[in-house]
Amino acid sequence: MARTITVGLDGSPESRAAAEWAAREAALRQAAVRLLHVWQPVPEPMAQAPLLGAETHQHWTERIPREAAEGLALRHPGVEVTTEQRAGAPADALLDAARDAELLVLGSRALSGLAGFLIGSVGQSVIARAEVPVVLVRAGEQAADEHVKDPAGIPSAATGFRPVVLRLDPGSPDDTVLTFAFEEARRRGATLTVVTGWNLPPSYVYGLAAGVDPRAEVAREQAAALTEALLPWREKYPEVEVTERSRLGSPASHLVDAAHDASLVVVGRRIRRSPFGVHIGAVAHAVLHHATTPVAVVAHG
Repeated sequence: MARTITVGLDGSPESRAAAEWAAREAALRQAAVRLLHVWQPVPEPMAQAPLLGAETHQHWTERIPREAAEGLALRHPGVEVTTEQRAGAPADALLDAARDAELLVLGSRALSGLAGFLIGSVGQSVIARAEVPVVLVRAGEQAADEHVKDPAGIPSAATGFRPVVLRLDPGSPDDTVLTFAFEEARRRGATLTVVTGWNLPPSYVYGLAAGVDPRAEVAREQAAALTEALLPWREKYPEVEVTERSRLGSPASHLVDAAHDASLVVVGRRIRRSPFGVHIGAVAHAVLHHATTPVAVVAHG
């Protein structure tokens, strides 16, 4: 089966930015891009209206993916681009189409006046239920945004990539998430910045009362745990430069800080098959709402 990156396309600026990102990623992966347009049938009373007949609606739903595919093919001549249309609930259609894809890429509006993504109910449902990595791309994302500036300080897509940033809990490293992050860094020839945050144990309070400040010791222990967790991955990917950041405080806050200079942020999401609904995870949720860089949410067991 051909390697494919699926993109949810609805004609909006954010979905077009997602399609552009997917085409650039497909070139790195030597994969194809599939533009998926999901449309919901027009209710019969509306279909009979003179300005919105069924044929007019069908014309627009066919035009959106066709024109997007033609544009991508011109701008990314080495990437195969196909289109597909499905009818029904958008989240269910996207999830079904992504089953045989390497990635699912979605666009999301930036929060008005703030950093981060404005994720609708469809996006949240897809992220929380997909078992393939889901990448969120904001409207206005450009190739140059993912690269370091040229010597004159001008944004350019011809320079090297900014780092890939990974959130890692040294106590429970997951192979799926680590592999994804290292592979993305390798493809880009980029540094992989691995971020972890930690809090002081309850005994810290008692130490202070006794006149002892254990922060330095805890910091050394946490840094050593991160180094140990990454050691086999450094050996597996010797060509990837790795930077470790182990700091006191919220993992989400440190991850958002690192994302300012990143080309891609990678976070894990534990798969939970619960009858009480779906869950994205606190760190992933925070990063999606505060980072402007493309964010990859990688499901793992």
